[in-house]
Amino acid sequence: MRDTPMREEDRAQIAARGLSVDEVQRQIELVKHPPRHVKLERPCLPGCGIRVLDEEEVQRDLSAFDAACALGRFLKFTPASGAASRMFEALLSASEQSVEIPPAQQTRRAKHGDGVGRGVTTFIDGLTSFAFYDDLKAVMARDGLAIETCVERGEYRSILDYLLADRGLGYAALPKGLLKLHRYAWGNRTAFEEHLVEAAAYVRDRAGVCRLHFTVSPQYVERFHRLLETVRPDYETRYASRFQVSFSTQHTSTDTVAVDLDNQLCRDAAGQLLFGPGGHGALIENLNELRADVVFIKNIDNVVPDDRKGPTVHWKKVLGGYLVHVQGEISRHLALLSQTSSPPSAICDALHFARDMLSVRVPAQVAGADALRDFLVTKLDRPLRVCGMVRSEDNAGGGPFWVKAPDGTCTLQIVETAQVDPDAPDQHAMLRAATHFNPVDLVCGVRNWRGEPFDLRRYVDPATVFISHKCSGGRALRGLEHPGLWNGAMANWNTIFVEVPAATFRPVRTVNDLLG
Repeated sequence: MRDTPMREEDRAQIAARGLSVDEVQRQIELVKHPPRHVKLERPCLPGCGIRVLDEEEVQRDLSAFDAACALGRFLKFTPASGAASRMFEALLSASEQSVEIPPAQQTRRAKHGDGVGRGVTTFIDGLTSFAFYDDLKAVMARDGLAIETCVERGEYRSILDYLLADRGLGYAALPKGLLKLHRYAWGNRTAFEEHLVEAAAYVRDRAGVCRLHFTVSPQYVERFHRLLETVRPDYETRYASRFQVSFSTQHTSTDTVAVDLDNQLCRDAAGQLLFGPGGHGALIENLNELRADVVFIKNIDNVVPDDRKGPTVHWKKVLGGYLVHVQGEISRHLALLSQTSSPPSAICDALHFARDMLSVRVPAQVAGADALRDFLVTKLDRPLRVCGMVRSEDNAGGGPFWVKAPDGTCTLQIVETAQVDPDAPDQHAMLRAATHFNPVDLVCGVRNWRGEPFDLRRYVDPATVFISHKCSGGRALRGLEHPGLWNGAMANWNTIFVEVPAATFRPVRTVNDLLG
């Protein structure tokens, strides 16, 4: 294997991004020699890793939520930098075809299972129902095109072009947060606005303050700011709230270098090193810098209209209250364990709590009261997350599992398929046996029992990186993605999985999902 050459100008470029040469070399070595796959012990099931709350627990948690919410302890954190291009894959494919496909042929293709034909046909049939229809009609009329005439004549490519490309709405390149998703009698809302409305329902404190944070792409920060200032007056009046909204971007110091298939550094036409974003796991830095208290994390596209928000709001409150309740128990145990001479009963009680509530297992080598006390303090005094899990309904992606650590202990983890050895049949059998799916419905306690912010970077498992495969300028490239935000970035947190109903998970994966 050839050594990867490093020039002086490379070192300057690396330093300008806030990276070090050692970090870049570490990334290259990880791409050359990928870390181990996770070792699944078994899927989490109801009663064995996934908690199913009874009505008494739900009422207790709602009370705990109300008290904490009134004090302003909650903040809503939403990753919102992802482009919407995947939403429009079928439409993009149709718009890029060299000739117009007649409507009848589109329909025949759809009936025979063609994804593009089905996507286009469904889209056109429901065109007037989309929240962006009026904007699309207006931008086409600006150039002398009548959208109704285009539909009648089967001139679908013009419609798709004005929806997707920069000459029109440019939706294919915009982040999902800026897309209009839902129609109302008084106007239409973007995904960003829906998150404001959600926040007013479950993070508003007794003074009416709603705290939100969005991570966005640098080129769209100003557009998000403009949208906020445009809609803020109406929403603050309508929901008797004051929105404290902040934005951040992914730090360039979390970017990762690209290498070719021979593990040589890749460069652009000007000879500069190629870097790319390090995946959503890089956002652990953004979350860490907020120095918040209790944080709700939810993806930007998992939003529903007002008439469907009830289950989401209810279960957000339940999960938040559950976390606050468990935090109180952790603080009580740590206060007793921190005493100069902890009574044996305190150690015994803390052990049962750590085992039964937090799924902590004591390694065999931990022996003696002092060693057990120190072990329990270390395990209890960590960030805490309560993760909602929904029943699987052909959802592709991560799920809750018991994972075996190198020291032989088992922990609760959210695991993606890409983390599992593709050549291990027993591991994939466990993936298939999973009953629940991760909808990214997290509540995170990021302060310790003394009220001090945790340094969240200390609880990342650096071995759980992903190797991404991309293509640029006809070249096959590889790069590193940091441990996922709710995967390896939170691997060493205390974790609790709670079953929530499927009604809380309604993502917008394709544009036609908006018609459901």
